[in-house]
Amino acid sequence: MALKATAKASKKPRVSKHPAKKRTRESLAIIKKLNAICLALPDATEQPAWGEPTWRVRGKIFAQLDDHHHGAKHVSVWLPAPDGAQQALVEADPKRFFRPPYVGHKGWIAVMLDTKPDWDMVASLIAQAHGLIAGKRR
Repeated sequence: MALKATAKASKKPRVSKHPAKKRTRESLAIIKKLNAICLALPDATEQPAWGEPTWRVRGKIFAQLDDHHHGAKHVSVWLPAPDGAQQALVEADPKRFFRPPYVGHKGWIAVMLDTKPDWDMVASLIAQAHGLIAGKRR
């Protein structure tokens, strides 16, 4: 057992393969708003992943920024959503919501943030996403 503890302690810190990207003023302002919303939630932390900020509760992502990642047209936040919410939101307002790549098949929703969003609605969706992820671990 002592060997495992020693080996673990001597492990080098992981360095991201995705360096910090240059951000526009608009993107920085969006990140600042998202930080204020996300970090106000219980046990929430911010951690970069894939070159973008992610917000987590007890290590699990509940919100992830997409700042034109892989050529995306918009700055958006990706959030887990309750069953059926993704389809309902995209159908109701496709200019504000879309099915994000990578996690869309799991029901996640993407909310465009560079199109003058309703920040109260964004905060509500983030709180709901946080609750979904936090609840899974309890």
